[in-house]
Amino acid sequence: MGDECRHGSVQRVMVFQERGSGEKKIAGIELYAPGCFELEVFSVDEPLPSLIDDPEKYLPEDLNADLVLGFLRHPDLSAELLRRCQEENIPFVASTKKYPASPQVATPPI
Repeated sequence: MGDECRHGSVQRVMVFQERGSGEKKIAGIELYAPGCFELEVFSVDEPLPSLIDDPEKYLPEDLNADLVLGFLRHPDLSAELLRRCQEENIPFVASTKKYPASPQVATPPI
């Protein structure tokens, strides 16, 4: 993949999904913006308890991305991902229509 796409620089995007919940969005990114994003997909496919005490053990240690997309269904995982993105000043966009109390978009402070 080159360093440029027709819209500008290639961005590193980490996509977090639970049991394939982001597959259609990932396919859309690849179809409509080929070469513009370097996608790294992180999937949680195992059954999860209703309460996760240590959500960090389900997520990668490093977030090396310009943007994080969250399609995680579990609110504990989404909250931990948001916390880490804020800590590392990485914009975070989450699909949370089933969980209205969950954060949907977070951007680093300017």
